[in-house]
Amino acid sequence: MESQFLIAGFGGQGVLLIGQLLTKAAMHEGKEVSWMPSYGPEMRGGEANCAVVISDEPIGSPLVTEPPFAVILNKPSLLKFVPTMEAGGTLVYNSSLIDCDPPRADIKAYAVPCNEIAEQVGNARTANMVMLGAILELNPIVSVASALEALKDVFGPEKAHLLPINKKAMEAGAQAVRK
Repeated sequence: MESQFLIAGFGGQGVLLIGQLLTKAAMHEGKEVSWMPSYGPEMRGGEANCAVVISDEPIGSPLVTEPPFAVILNKPSLLKFVPTMEAGGTLVYNSSLIDCDPPRADIKAYAVPCNEIAEQVGNARTANMVMLGAILELNPIVSVASALEALKDVFGPEKAHLLPINKKAMEAGAQAVRK
């Protein structure tokens, strides 16, 4: 089984981290992975996106040209990448920053108010973890436990105290798409 993701938004939103966590979680589970980041020259606020491929078998190409699963965190990325999606694909988008409906009727779209949910959870900086929880609820290619283990690796011991709030944010994101 193979899953392809395109994750896009502004630099500083945690777009690349979502992709890294998906790939690290998949590696924890012994799967084949590919992670291809792309970002503008700006440190924050510029465009950032990454293509992620997770498979049980060797991956032929890291390119995701017609994403079957798109994760969009801002409106410019919605306008740029949704037209390239595979018909019948799944779109998950941050409705906190995107105030319009997706421009296609042939995809399944899930609006997740990531910023509001993160604030309700208690830390506005966990909006990307809200989105990761939504992604894993809709496409459980890796387990939440593996994603949390990957986050623990990324954080290291000095940031381990942030794991509970991030886990709570992921659970809230999953809940948001169950409704």
